[in-house]
Amino acid sequence: MRVPNILSWVRQSLVLALIACALLVGWLLLKPGREDLPWTPLSLTDPIGMATRGKIVDLTGQRDQCLALLESSGLEFTPREPFGADQCRVEDAVRAKAGQTLLPLAPASVSPSCPMAVGLLLWQAQVVQPEAQAILGSKVTNIETFGSYSCRRMYARDDGPWSEHATADALDVSGFVLADGRRISVLKDWNGDGDNARFLRAVRDGACDLFATTLSPDYNAAHADHLHLDLANRGTMSWRACR
Repeated sequence: MRVPNILSWVRQSLVLALIACALLVGWLLLKPGREDLPWTPLSLTDPIGMATRGKIVDLTGQRDQCLALLESSGLEFTPREPFGADQCRVEDAVRAKAGQTLLPLAPASVSPSCPMAVGLLLWQAQVVQPEAQAILGSKVTNIETFGSYSCRRMYARDDGPWSEHATADALDVSGFVLADGRRISVLKDWNGDGDNARFLRAVRDGACDLFATTLSPDYNAAHADHLHLDLANRGTMSWRACR
């Protein structure tokens, strides 16, 4: 081997070694937790991290794994028998028992998919309740909804993409009831600078870290009265729609 070739090889080796050292130092400084590592299993006790949203979406089609995760939370729920057909087939819907602190959805008959229920549990525990206490000085006792399952295309059109509601992988949240009796309505309280509006925007922003799609009155008139949350599968990059 000629001397110039040896020197070139040495330089390249030194550059690669410096890059490897920099990556190692960065890793040690950042020390990412399980919530930031996409190859680790989802835990309901971990804080919300960079990989949390993707892990929730990945539970779609993993019925047994998802149900086991729900059971580990202490939530009392009933898995529903599969229903619907074709694009509206739902294999993993669950219904939470009424009157619980965990996942107090109203009406109690609403039956989101298991992955949606997992996302909602995390949203309630790590976003909704802390923001309610911090901004409103009371905890949330009911999350009011317009429902989860609806066999239809997006915006109820005759053609086009199917809505995530068609597989119960979505939920429309219309308001919140507090322990002190107050009711926070998306329709009535979104606009303005008061505490109710601050709370609604805070829980919308927090939902963006957990759901593939989060749409609010800021998006369009069709969402003036609710927050739309869903788990659309947009591939490995798991990009989000947040408005």
